[in-house]
Amino acid sequence: MAAPRLTVVGSINLDLVAQADRLPRPGETVSGARFSRVPGGKGANQAVAAARLGAEVAMIGCVGDDELAEGALAGLREARVEEGWLVKDAPTGIALVTVDAAGETTIVVAPGANAELRPDDLSLGDADAVLCQQEIPADAVARAAELAPRFFLNAAPARDGAAPAAELTIVNRLELDALGERRGLVCLTLGAEGAVLLEDGREVARAAPPGVEPVDGTAAGDAFTACLVVTLLEGRSRDESLQRACAAGALAASRFGAQTSLPTSDEVDALL
Repeated sequence: MAAPRLTVVGSINLDLVAQADRLPRPGETVSGARFSRVPGGKGANQAVAAARLGAEVAMIGCVGDDELAEGALAGLREARVEEGWLVKDAPTGIALVTVDAAGETTIVVAPGANAELRPDDLSLGDADAVLCQQEIPADAVARAAELAPRFFLNAAPARDGAAPAAELTIVNRLELDALGERRGLVCLTLGAEGAVLLEDGREVARAAPPGVEPVDGTAAGDAFTACLVVTLLEGRSRDESLQRACAAGALAASRFGAQTSLPTSDEVDALL
């Protein structure tokens, strides 16, 4: 089976992560946390995940001309993702992440250079398919959809306004509410309950994740998304693709960090 060629158009961040026993309440300070820097951003996370799962991946996104850019790009370079990113006159995107002992997270993103990605920046080469998220400007997402031979959208985070049509749209309940009625194939993620595939509103597949000990849920959704897209591009059935995606998400949730947690195809096989 030839490896699918996937271009990811999306965000590139550096995650500043504090691990604490519990998350603070509004106005409260929690001390004793452990701090680390981890490459992140939904776009970069999904690009790295797809590469680890066996796809040939290119990444289009933006970083700043600053000291944080190399840290944000480290995971993409390590995964041998093809370089399509640009340097903008803006700070590299930052995510402030807190993680408690049960793996629950809070995340605040300062997009920085990610907000500077323009439609004219996009050149997709010979990709079989394109995967986007919504941490970049809406007009860049729309242009990617126009150029893509096959277009997949993870409509996260939720935002107002219409999103371009996609072969597959991946959302949680909040994001689906923000999108409104959506035609075609939609994957609704349900957290610990797994996920369901809907075609024109009718359920066509459902899967639950394997049981794991949660550690950090930061990139679980990105692992899920990348695995679902890559597996469908490989020509596997919807049922198998959804099952593998749930396993990939579970593996990521059982490990610390964003890109540091993303599984390989062999690891997904082993868990199943």
